[in-house]
Amino acid sequence: MNPDPSLIPISKLHLPEIDLWLDPTRGKPLAVISHAHSDHVASHGRAICSVATSALLRARYGQKGEHVVLEFGEAYEVDGYRIELQPAGHILGSAMVHVTRLLDGATLLYTGDFKLRSSPTCEAPRVKPADLLIMETTFGLPRYVFPSYSAIQEQVVRWCRAALENGQVPILQGYSLGKAQEILQLLQGGGFKILVHETVGRICAVYESQGVVFPEYGILKERETQGHVLVIPPNASSPLGSQFVAAMISGWGMDPRARYRSRTEEVFPLSDHADYPDLVKLVEMVRPRVTYTTHGFAAEFARDLRERGWTAWTLEGRDQLDLGLAFEQSS
Repeated sequence: MNPDPSLIPISKLHLPEIDLWLDPTRGKPLAVISHAHSDHVASHGRAICSVATSALLRARYGQKGEHVVLEFGEAYEVDGYRIELQPAGHILGSAMVHVTRLLDGATLLYTGDFKLRSSPTCEAPRVKPADLLIMETTFGLPRYVFPSYSAIQEQVVRWCRAALENGQVPILQGYSLGKAQEILQLLQGGGFKILVHETVGRICAVYESQGVVFPEYGILKERETQGHVLVIPPNASSPLGSQFVAAMISGWGMDPRARYRSRTEEVFPLSDHADYPDLVKLVEMVRPRVTYTTHGFAAEFARDLRERGWTAWTLEGRDQLDLGLAFEQSS
């Protein structure tokens, strides 16, 4: 695993020395599925994944292929390489992938989607040092600093109570896998009557089978909604009428025009991704010789890392115009 950018053995998250793919969206002979969101999932010959991710893949997509199911920290060896999964803190079962070449001890860490903040709905993240780091940088600008979980919870509970006291039915929108479960936990202890979309309910059942405890809820299906808080995916049909009022739960709520884009009354900035301070913190924890960034503000964050003294580039190569200046500064 040579850290020289011109010799990096990764092409679109492929490790050719062992023909291992990381989150490919098309079927491969051997691949890691870091978590069960659809943009990271395909049907592979052998899919390496965590226990909870395997359960979610089978429940959500009906996957019947071979899963190499690993406990976090368990070693799996392939052709002279050791592969370990460590909790990524993104959603239940999400994993960082740590690869060690046994011949010389060279190491690589692929974060997948991750966050370092603790969450009541998924495993606490664990970070291992590595020579080469490939990291997701969705919120890779300094302006993305998320409020505390307790602050968001207080805002959401207050908003829901105000709507109910006004005779309205509050709707909280969040993706059926991961975000909807976070929303349920935000409502924990609030004394609310809760109804969830049936797709949310199916995912919650898998979470519950893995030991996650939610407040009591029912399934929104031809039920009376008055007096309830509704939890619905953004792409699902929401009840219409002046008695309903909607809010989105998303890290993009940090942007001033977020509620106009989401067409909701409010957007509460709770994210299952790392904010800017945690992106920086991850690099400091991993201490890589070279970092590669991907997704979101990848070029901007790689540039910031270089200004902090780290060697960092985007996987997409969108920072090539910075090469001359970067080398000038180091001469």
